[in-house]
Amino acid sequence: MQTLFTPEQLRDPAIAHSNKILRACVHCGFCTATCPTYQVLGDELDSPRGRIYLIKEMLESGRPADEKVVRHVDRCLSCLACMSTCPSGVHYMHLVDHAREHIEKTYRRPLADRALRAVLARILPYPNRFRLAMLGAKLARPLSPILPARLRAMLAIAPAEIAGPIPEDQPGVTPATTPRKRRVALLTGCAQRALDPEINAATIRLLTRHGCEVVVAEGMGCCGALTHHMGKTDLSHGSAAANIRAWTKEIEGDGLDAIVINTSGCGTTVKDYGHMFAGDPMEGDATRVAGLARDISELMEEIGLDLPGGEPVVPPLRVAYHSACSLQHGQQVKEAPKVLLREAGFEVREPRDPHLCCGSAGTYNLMQPEIAGELRDRKVATLAAISPDVIAAGNIGCMMQIGAAAGAPVIHTVQLLDWATGGPVPAGLAERLAATAAKAPQRQPETV
Repeated sequence: MQTLFTPEQLRDPAIAHSNKILRACVHCGFCTATCPTYQVLGDELDSPRGRIYLIKEMLESGRPADEKVVRHVDRCLSCLACMSTCPSGVHYMHLVDHAREHIEKTYRRPLADRALRAVLARILPYPNRFRLAMLGAKLARPLSPILPARLRAMLAIAPAEIAGPIPEDQPGVTPATTPRKRRVALLTGCAQRALDPEINAATIRLLTRHGCEVVVAEGMGCCGALTHHMGKTDLSHGSAAANIRAWTKEIEGDGLDAIVINTSGCGTTVKDYGHMFAGDPMEGDATRVAGLARDISELMEEIGLDLPGGEPVVPPLRVAYHSACSLQHGQQVKEAPKVLLREAGFEVREPRDPHLCCGSAGTYNLMQPEIAGELRDRKVATLAAISPDVIAAGNIGCMMQIGAAAGAPVIHTVQLLDWATGGPVPAGLAERLAATAAKAPQRQPETV
């Protein structure tokens, strides 16, 4: 794609990087075939190619964002399926992130939009604030039918039971329970700690059982993804910088072999810290941290699954595996979770169109509930067609989005692996297994 940035504009590193991305695009349109919003809306401007044209025009002209650009960029999920499809290697993620930062700086949104974004940015990255908000949502749920769509979407994510803090999320070191092979840091996250803290507990059990000493670093918190994708760079980089400092202290202290992440949306962001801090004094540390980041499935594939007695001990349940966009497209981790689940003894199936987003996408399901709802319903239908006993996913946002409509329990991949290697039955699955056992016909005693 031809670009017309001036030499003065190209002295801005962000513009220079976006110019390189834009020039790689050859207008082929392959991205439209895998773009979820284009499939739902059928508008060229709601495809990656259409958004690229809008972003190019906005950045080249140096003008503030207008309502048209904002509308179509806001509808982008940042699922990054286009990056997996693109034959030219267009780095759409960095381009749309730059556009969102420009929008945040130059466009004044309507009051309702500004208020919602401010609330989400100041609540979701903080587990205790998020717990209080979910409690309020639970109490307000009876009012849901009369509320606007966005508020209904916020009420819908509140679980029936609000989980409290767990000791495993607190700073400290959990020693390996078998001979130590690695020393790793765990990103405990933010929203996940409030929505389903058992995921972190299962991750620590799995890692320590496989010879990993697990560190929850002092000062570590939200990865910055939620605010980064809103274009709120000051907030996102502040969160990221705190993590970089916390992990660098561990690296330079007793050392780290990996930084383990069990929420794939966070993993995509942490692995991009080097780019986020390009030209900053923290760039070196950020790049080092990014290089150590591993999804839990990547690390477990490297270590190898240690099954009790060397054989699967779990029932051969049919697992429908949902591949989170941030894992399969953002990190290009596609096979490791499925391989591990099969090794653990599960029958693993993938739904039709596994590359398509479920509509969660961080805060997308709260800010674009109609499109997100359509994508959720499509995804749930393809998962239901498998008739699974359980649905596995590696991202808390996907789990909440799909779980709101799925007929089968939605369990994190790491919880299934923990169970298969000696941990407890995941809570949501335990209820399902108990119900199935209760319905099974009882064998009658033989008469003599």
